[in-house]
Amino acid sequence: METQRKSRAISGTVFAAVTIVLLVTTGAGFYLYASSPVMSTRVASTQTVTSTSTSTTTTISAYLVQLLKSGGFVNGNLTTFGYTQNYVCTPAGTAFINNAEAQAAAKITSCIVGAGNSSAISGAFPVFVLVPAYAGLSNFGVTQLGASPQGYPVFDHQVIVTQCGGGGSAAACPDHPTYLYSPVFTLVEQHLGIKGGVFGLPEGVLPTPSHDHIAGFDTNSSIPWYVVAVLVFDPNIMPNAVTGQCSAVVNSNLTDPTHNCLTSFSALAAAMDTKTTATANANMTQDDPIYDTLGGVSTQVVIPGVTVVSEQSGANTNLFLYFRITPQNPFS
Repeated sequence: METQRKSRAISGTVFAAVTIVLLVTTGAGFYLYASSPVMSTRVASTQTVTSTSTSTTTTISAYLVQLLKSGGFVNGNLTTFGYTQNYVCTPAGTAFINNAEAQAAAKITSCIVGAGNSSAISGAFPVFVLVPAYAGLSNFGVTQLGASPQGYPVFDHQVIVTQCGGGGSAAACPDHPTYLYSPVFTLVEQHLGIKGGVFGLPEGVLPTPSHDHIAGFDTNSSIPWYVVAVLVFDPNIMPNAVTGQCSAVVNSNLTDPTHNCLTSFSALAAAMDTKTTATANANMTQDDPIYDTLGGVSTQVVIPGVTVVSEQSGANTNLFLYFRITPQNPFS
């Protein structure tokens, strides 16, 4: 049965035998993601975000979760996404892949990454979700895979505070599925020598990865948005979720390593075609199984199955979210 708003607990006992293998992708320490002078974290017990700069300290309460909100980027600005109803995954994943693996996955979730129909719901527009793939398996928000206790990914011993944490974690966003199925997840598992799935889940089913959002415009009306998944392999262009700023955290051959900071359609389009040594510097040193499974990546981002970033971009998931976007900082 597909998980709706309620999060299911993930048991790590089934995966105990391979935990050591998986943990080689992450470090043991958990520190704040230092992508700007502003440092941010979310406390699991209170769901509070604390933002600290050299001049001010601001504590943002749990209203983002309580009022069904998250952050998002539009045209380089940090905006507020206000969710108005629960997500829909349509057509069901088995409409695209209907083998034994997909049928087993359908018992947990009907949501699929790797296929989609952007016209399945009339009037929908694309929202691009930025998954910091360079953080490896910690993206899935599970501490056994190297995530922070709150459910955020970790890269080079630093916590990456994303606008949404891993599915089912304390930092997960409202109105998002807890689990997704993807044949790419299966390939990553098989690359690690894992057969039959993890955590008691079917093969190819994992928690929704941590992510940020980019949309093309503001709207005070609640409308449907189809999700386009983006794999970010250059950490220099992954924006701080609270400030929207990027900082150079790995060596790069680019004159301006943060130029394509991912807060707009134009930056995302440029990142698709920008090659840099930063991707190898970030992912090879971390033994990132996602990067390895894809055979290495030279560009800053990869959008599987999508070649153009625009309001007419195709969907590479069957996930639709419902929200309005207001041009205000959700943390102010």
